[in-house]
Amino acid sequence: MKALAYEKAHALDAFAIELTEVAEPRLRDGDLLVEVRAIGINPGEAAIRRTRSAEPGGRVVLGWEFAGVVAAAGPAATGFAAGDRVLGTGDFTRDGSWAERVAVDHRVVAKIPDRLAFTDAASLPIGVLTAWESLFRDQDALPPGVGRVLVVGGAGGVGSMATQLLKTTTPAFVISTASRPESREWATAMGADLVVDHRGDLAGQLRAVGVDHVDLVLSTSGTSGHLGAIAEVLRPFGHLAATDLAGPFDPGALTGKSLSLHSEMVFSRIVAGGDVGSQGRILARTVDEVAAGRLHPIVTTTLEGLSAETMKAAHTLAESGRTIGKTVIRIAE
Repeated sequence: MKALAYEKAHALDAFAIELTEVAEPRLRDGDLLVEVRAIGINPGEAAIRRTRSAEPGGRVVLGWEFAGVVAAAGPAATGFAAGDRVLGTGDFTRDGSWAERVAVDHRVVAKIPDRLAFTDAASLPIGVLTAWESLFRDQDALPPGVGRVLVVGGAGGVGSMATQLLKTTTPAFVISTASRPESREWATAMGADLVVDHRGDLAGQLRAVGVDHVDLVLSTSGTSGHLGAIAEVLRPFGHLAATDLAGPFDPGALTGKSLSLHSEMVFSRIVAGGDVGSQGRILARTVDEVAAGRLHPIVTTTLEGLSAETMKAAHTLAESGRTIGKTVIRIAE
C-alpha cells in the first residue's frame, strides 16, 4: 500500500516525507484494519518529524488522528465489523495513519454515523481526548472547587475542544487566550465567556473585568515561558494542566501557591498502561454530542490527497503557530 514516510528527522525547509510503497499493516488480535479517508494534522506530529529518525533501514509513518472505514477486525476487536465508519487515534510507537490503511487498537476507536463527514470526524479525536484528560484526568468531572478555567491557546485544536467540553459538561466560567482578531472570534464561537491576550498582562486583563483569580489553567503551548503569569492568576492550591512539558521545565514558580501540576500525553494509557477503553468511550460520547449538535467539529482547513505536497502544506500551517481549529487532509470519500 502507499504511505507517507521518511527516514531521518528533518526541518521543514528540508522536507523529506515522500509517498512510497510500504508493507500492509499486520493486525494484532485486538486491532482493526481501517481504510483511511481523512487525517487530522497536529503540531506534535511536526515536532516528531523534526526530532525522531527511523531505525537503520527502516522508515517512520506518522499520523494518529483519522477517520475511515473498517476493512477487517482481529478476533479480540469486539463491537466492530467490516464496513463500520469510525474515527480514532492510535499508538505513537506503531505506524500511523498517513497511509491508505492503518492497524489500530479497537479500544481507541469509535463508530461514527453516516451523516458525519469523514473530514469533520478526523478533526475531533486528539483534541477531545487531550482536552478531556487534561481537564478531568481519569474522572468525569473537574477537580472539586474549580469554577473558573483559563485555556491558554483557545483557538487551537485542544483549546477549541476544551472550551466546548467545559461549556457543555460543566458550569465553569471559561476564559480563553487569543492574540489576533480572527483567533479571538474563533475562541468566542467555541463558547468562551471571556477572551484575553496571552501576549499581554494576563493578571491585569483579568482584574480589569473583576476576575481576581482562576482555579485551573489548561496550557496548550508555551507553558514554560508563561509560568510566571500562570502562577500569578491561579489561586492558592489551584491546578495547572499542561500538554507541552517535553522540554526543560522549572516548576519553581508554582511552589509559592502550592499549585498542582498535571501533565498530559494522549498516548499514555495505550503505551504506559491504564484503562485504554476509556478513550474509545470518550470518543463515542463525543460522537453522540456532535450528532446532537452540542459539540462541533473544528476543521477549518481541508487539503486534498495523500501526497508529499499536501503534507508539506499541512506541516507549514502547523509550524506557523497561527493555526485556528484543525487542518484536515481528505484522502477519499
